[in-house]
Amino acid sequence: MVLNALLIAIKEIKRNILRSILTILGIVIGVASVIAMVMIGDGTTANVTANIEKLGSNMLNVRVGQERRGAPRDDNSAKPFKNEDIDAIKNEVANLKGVTAENSGMQNVVFGNRSNSSLIVGTTNDYFTIKDWALESGRVFEDGELASGKSVCILGSTVVKNLFGNENPVGSTIRLKNFPCSVIGVLTSKGASSFGRDQDEIVVTPLKMYQRKVQGNLDVSTIVISVLEERYIEEAKEQITSLMQDRRAIKIGEPDNFHIRDMKDILDTMTSTTKMLTYLLGSIAAISLLVGGIGIMNIMLVSVTERTREIGIRLAIGAMQNEVLMQFLIEAIVLSTWGGIIGILLGLGVGYGVVNAFDLPYIINSQIIIISFIFSTLIGVIFGYFPARKAAKLNPIDALRYE
Repeated sequence: MVLNALLIAIKEIKRNILRSILTILGIVIGVASVIAMVMIGDGTTANVTANIEKLGSNMLNVRVGQERRGAPRDDNSAKPFKNEDIDAIKNEVANLKGVTAENSGMQNVVFGNRSNSSLIVGTTNDYFTIKDWALESGRVFEDGELASGKSVCILGSTVVKNLFGNENPVGSTIRLKNFPCSVIGVLTSKGASSFGRDQDEIVVTPLKMYQRKVQGNLDVSTIVISVLEERYIEEAKEQITSLMQDRRAIKIGEPDNFHIRDMKDILDTMTSTTKMLTYLLGSIAAISLLVGGIGIMNIMLVSVTERTREIGIRLAIGAMQNEVLMQFLIEAIVLSTWGGIIGILLGLGVGYGVVNAFDLPYIINSQIIIISFIFSTLIGVIFGYFPARKAAKLNPIDALRYE
């Protein structure tokens, strides 16, 4: 019975092919929109995650002042850190991969008749370990250069491109602020971060050189720390908090005049935000599925009206009500199912085009595809039931008299 009803349904759909296409258009657009939106959202989430991980693995930032939620910068009214604080963390906190200072500021960098405004960072070799940043050419700082604060620097790829073009900068001398600095290395490219900043527009110098010649004091504004494994992060935060409270003479009950930022917290916040936006957009797109369901119900009611005499004949010669109901219900399900299949293919195509255009990862969410297909089929069942029931309840005598 079901196979026979399916064949009749396909025949009826083919007989009014244009009307059938217009009928399933709402389902097609709804399914395609949901899949494309989720695919774009998943790609954006993956891209944000990858960019944040570029900043460093299992990284903690210790900053001066109490953290102000929503404020553009940290409170710097508290006393700054000193080099000795870095040594104390290295010696007293367990399971760390690297600890260093990160003093930074924007400065004009000059080579010949070219100049470039770049981020200047004063730090040590641990910085490259913490940030997972390798050198493309040249070398890192020597112990003597770090101890004496010698005027040497390592350039990011954007700075190299803007100042040197295709030339090798290693061995050249640039000017930072008002003093010369020898280039000893070039960093590999990291590209733009999730916050929009070009990470390669950077000049890395020894910490002591930065403190003396750029900053003018021996303060440390930020301490960056890399923990060996993620499972040690909370333990490390507790040890660092306790150590800094002792070193900064913070009494019990007083608020800390420093704070620790966990990159994992930032990552979790940003990914949860992008996922929430993804599902919000997907939910909005899913509304068009309801519109498509109403379209199917409308056209099935029209079909029942057009085929009233046919229904009357079938009932008169012995067809059961449930057979007539099954006939029209299967037609509605076939329409919605085909709409779902076409919508899935269209959504994958649109999603692929958009993520490629924005250089995002191409991620296929099989769960959303299955849910969209099941939902489109249920739309056919739900919105097709009322017209099918109306057809099954027709009085054979009234149906045969219908003109």
